[in-house]
Amino acid sequence: MTGKSGHIKRYLRTSFFLAHMKPIQLVDLKTQYHKIKPEVDEAIMGILEDSAFIGGEHVRLFTRELEAYLGVKHVIPCANGTDALQIALMAIGCKPGDEVLTPSFTYIATCEVIGLLGLVPVFVEVDADTFTLDVQDAISKITSKTKAIVPVHLYGQCADMDAITDLAAEHNLYIIEDTAQAIGAKYKSKHSDKPESAGCIGHIGTTSFFPSKNLGCYGDGGAIMTNDNTLAAKIRMIANHGQSERYYHDIIGVNSRLDNIQAAVLRIKLRRLDEYEASRQSVAQFYDKAFKDINEIETPVSSPSSSHVYHQYTMKLQGIDRTKLQEHLSDLGIPSNIYYPVPAHLQKGYEEYGYVKGDLQLTESLCEKVLSLPIHTELENDQLNHIVNSIKDFIKK
Repeated sequence: MTGKSGHIKRYLRTSFFLAHMKPIQLVDLKTQYHKIKPEVDEAIMGILEDSAFIGGEHVRLFTRELEAYLGVKHVIPCANGTDALQIALMAIGCKPGDEVLTPSFTYIATCEVIGLLGLVPVFVEVDADTFTLDVQDAISKITSKTKAIVPVHLYGQCADMDAITDLAAEHNLYIIEDTAQAIGAKYKSKHSDKPESAGCIGHIGTTSFFPSKNLGCYGDGGAIMTNDNTLAAKIRMIANHGQSERYYHDIIGVNSRLDNIQAAVLRIKLRRLDEYEASRQSVAQFYDKAFKDINEIETPVSSPSSSHVYHQYTMKLQGIDRTKLQEHLSDLGIPSNIYYPVPAHLQKGYEEYGYVKGDLQLTESLCEKVLSLPIHTELENDQLNHIVNSIKDFIKK
């Protein structure tokens, strides 16, 4: 298909798709809601009728149900994923000036809570294939001030937790897993006979229930996970104004809680989480197959030690003008996004830590090459075909 004839055929095909196809979204929460609407509406109306908005039965039940799903002793709900990270760092007793190892290739919340507490973020490279923390680079940056390491299970798969747990044990470091994008992922550890849940391997795990997450509510929400009874008790106190008994504040805490309506929504979605993630994996397999012979696209690499729940489908582009590709896709009704265009160590708000361009070359290169395509539970075959054909057409030009 070349020349004027090929252009006309592509135009006609595109016009047909756009006229007959449901609009493509990065995340289609409306369609997902309509599939569970009766259950959600009944639960929310029940809460409104009872007027039990803070705490409540759904919060208690969701906590127990998520503990059972993850196979972890303690789940402590909180207001959002950023609070979860901050509370986790407070719980391990970090003091101003302590250093925390974290990847720079991550959403800024991972880093901002470190700075907010007066700690020092020490930015670490990521693995070129899995985009998760590079353990060898982390080893090279450990000092006497290093207190903790925050591996980010980016895009939906676990970091190399065996190597990270070995490193932490050797240097007496706390591990706080950022599981905001990987709830439900499983890790095959050499330390366990059965797969472990993301967020339940280190000392503390954190997650977000932001609406676009694989397990998302209809507002803000988060949770903290741990198998350590002592840490769990401290986390509960911190999240509740530092009190273990009402009006008796033993430590300085914060006010961070999951409300009853959000917990009710999460209970309904948790029952479908495996189904949702299987759907995402099916979409990822479709993309993988479609792009496997295209040299300009490097599809996501799955770690042999971790399942991948594809919060994002992020590919690396080679020899393609990313901006022009995004414009081409947008013109055809296809959204895309860049997670993340600027690494944390080069953000203006983090200049005080002294990093300059070139300090993390691989991370900086990824920020220039990655592109994420729509991936969610409601994508249909005609939408997927339109996405891959549109990308292939751009590359053939």
